[in-house]
Amino acid sequence: MDEREFAEIEAVARQSAMSVSEWVRQTLRTARDTNPSGEVGKKLERIRSSTRHEFPSGEIDDMLSEIERGYLETKTE
Repeated sequence: MDEREFAEIEAVARQSAMSVSEWVRQTLRTARDTNPSGEVGKKLERIRSSTRHEFPSGEIDDMLSEIERGYLETKTE
């Protein structure tokens, strides 16, 4: 990181009434909490689990037709 970039970070931290180190810690925590980083295995198991369920469903062409009809009906109302 060059001096100009560090000075910008210092200014942001100062505006937030924090030290640079505290600002960095909080920024890293926020990044961690907002970016999904769960274990791949858990995510895959959830997907596999959801595909084990069987629910009644119609033919895809019929369902798409019904959806389109619904869109058209809401546009004319």
